[in-house]
Amino acid sequence: MGASGSGKTTLLNVLAGQLVASPRLHLSGLLEINGRPRSNKSYKFAYIRQDDLFFSQLTVRETLSLAAELQLPKTSSGEERDEYVNNLLFKLGLVSCADTNVGDAKVRGISGGEKKRLSLACELIASPSVIFADEPTTGLDAFQAENVMETLRQLAQDGHTVICSIHQPRGSVYYKFDDMILLSEGALVYAGPARDEPLAYFAKFGYSCPDHVNPAEFLADLISIDYSSSESVYFSHKRIDGLVESFAQQNPPILYATTLTRMDKFKAGIMSSRKGTIVQRKGGWWRQFWLLLKRAWLQASRDGPTNKVRSRMSIASAIIFGSVFWRMGRSQTSIQDRMGLLQVAAINTAMAALTKTVGVFPKERVIVDRERAKGSYALSPYLLSKLLAEIPIGAAFPLMFGAVLYPMARLHPSLSRFGKFCGIVTAESFAASAMGLTVGAMVPTTEAAMALGPSLMTVFIVFGGYYVNADNTPIIFRWIPRVSLIRWAFQGLCINEFKGLQFDHEQPFDIQTGEQALEKFSLGGKCISETVIAQSRILLVFYCTTYLLLEKNKPKYQKLEPLPPQQQQQQQQLEEPSSPTSDQIRPFILEGL
Repeated sequence: MGASGSGKTTLLNVLAGQLVASPRLHLSGLLEINGRPRSNKSYKFAYIRQDDLFFSQLTVRETLSLAAELQLPKTSSGEERDEYVNNLLFKLGLVSCADTNVGDAKVRGISGGEKKRLSLACELIASPSVIFADEPTTGLDAFQAENVMETLRQLAQDGHTVICSIHQPRGSVYYKFDDMILLSEGALVYAGPARDEPLAYFAKFGYSCPDHVNPAEFLADLISIDYSSSESVYFSHKRIDGLVESFAQQNPPILYATTLTRMDKFKAGIMSSRKGTIVQRKGGWWRQFWLLLKRAWLQASRDGPTNKVRSRMSIASAIIFGSVFWRMGRSQTSIQDRMGLLQVAAINTAMAALTKTVGVFPKERVIVDRERAKGSYALSPYLLSKLLAEIPIGAAFPLMFGAVLYPMARLHPSLSRFGKFCGIVTAESFAASAMGLTVGAMVPTTEAAMALGPSLMTVFIVFGGYYVNADNTPIIFRWIPRVSLIRWAFQGLCINEFKGLQFDHEQPFDIQTGEQALEKFSLGGKCISETVIAQSRILLVFYCTTYLLLEKNKPKYQKLEPLPPQQQQQQQQLEEPSSPTSDQIRPFILEGL
């Protein structure tokens, strides 16, 4: 416990092995559990972060079921898995909202306290020995905070070791804790039993807690720095430095945890049924793929608000463009109009798909990184399942756009030409979505992706074949049209539209056929199949790049290096007390799991 910036989350990340790696950091020390190294595979750890991120369109039951399938895929039967999930729902008080969508900022779902308990349920599937929770009451009202902490207390009584950071709990929450570490700006002020012991300890230095005052509030005020004036800052630092020095003089100069109560039988949380026990074993690639495909399809198909907005925007854009280019004729001026319409059609399709992807994928990537860090699944089945699940939904919007625009503008009157038009813009839409995935994998936040994606697309638009002729492109930029999905879509749409068209002409130098118009734009001798192959290559390159970026940017955590030999000797001396008791201060070793 401590004020904001006191080092609570950093300490928790070190204990959980979740401190993000950095070349500027050096982490050394000794962290053991029951005398074994922290890296021992016999202990499983769960980490509950402050932000609760889930796939918003899945229900609570579906979220837990898919997590159970991914982490415990080999079960004796489906009934046992369902019973296991139901036990978790009852255990964490999620039965009433089991069939409610999790929700997000766009669609209301379960409450904040229920999301926190759902995070606990997802982590409990792997039956962790130790549960780390980073400020589990943040953002919750007093009632929800009480429920979450009571759930954690019940888990501790069931045999799990629960270590959490907390800012300033209410009185009833404070008395649920067994042990406490007080931090102030990274310094250790107190470590030992909770409840009344801290108050008695600080009373020896003249800091007594008034009657009818929440002990947590008293302790938070005692170890916080008052920045209201330079004088108050000086006295705050002086008070805290004295408390830190006093504690260091009475205890070994290392962090510690008191000996925890040993459990005769550790309740691992693995469900034992009448027929047998769930065996924790990783599923194969295909099993992971089908489970992730199911989740991706549910997320994409149920996202009603987003799909409605995209449908309305596709139809509205088609109506606007169709009204501007209403029933184009075959005059000489219509050649420019047709070129302009095909260019804006290519730009609109690409920008719509790109914007949607870069607005969603960075948030989804955080969830995927956490699940991959737990070893739930590999990266390749995730990307492939995401691609296949979004094909039906992603293809619907370009088809809507083409179905409205094509007859309004009276483009080439042929059913086969209409089908090719829709196919080209659909392929371009998928390529733009793949580009959005790459952009989302490159940058850490949605805001950065929204800034970078359209900027890159603007470059592709400039070299899209309409504003700059390919033959006039400077040599150093000749490579850009080859990778511009706008250029390839524009080329395919022009070939599909102009081949076979006859234009009205009065002068000998007028353009008489569509083939002549294509020659003017350096598109003569091209074919639609070349466009489709190029779009497919761009799609493949973006997906491979996304895979490599996600694999490279996979979260890496700081390694705990061993202590120098001299400190190791001091550590061993501290670990050998003459007559250890259950309340004796020990080195930083979590005992009795």
